[in-house]
Amino acid sequence: MDSERLAEMLLRDLPDALIVSDAEGKIEFWNAGAERVFGFTADEALGRSLDIIIPERLRERHWSGYAETMKSGHSRYGAGDLLAVPALHKDGRLISIQFSIMILRDDGGRPTGTAAVLRDVTREFDARRKLERELAELRRAAADREADDTGASLGCPGHWRRQFGTVGDGARIGPVWLPKAE
Repeated sequence: MDSERLAEMLLRDLPDALIVSDAEGKIEFWNAGAERVFGFTADEALGRSLDIIIPERLRERHWSGYAETMKSGHSRYGAGDLLAVPALHKDGRLISIQFSIMILRDDGGRPTGTAAVLRDVTREFDARRKLERELAELRRAAADREADDTGASLGCPGHWRRQFGTVGDGARIGPVWLPKAE
């Protein structure tokens, strides 16, 4: 297979989304992977702003960084950095994506746009978030059990130390121990 045909197949049929945008953020290339990830066909996406996939609350930050990258020719994200952000699907729902970007340049080295390879990781992100919540709950429960397993019971000095503690010089705060009734 010749390299031109291979390049064509990779660009068109790559399972991940491949999106190319110009210096103003207009979409110039949108592959089948992008259709699958974001729900827009190439005809719907081409020529439109990247705003179609950027949640409104993140647009100002995105465009500020994009403009700086196009002006300076440098991105704060290095080659190979994998970024994770929320994105918009055509149906309006938020999805979680991971992506890497590269700056496209003209023959003089001036930035002309970006190419990004993006992947939908919503299921993995949701599963990880669920596991993190469960782990936090288990840690809280373990800490509660540990506090209850000190051998101290209601009315014994260990219980009172746990409940009321002592001040710096060892003097008690809380209830005063009464002498034993005779």
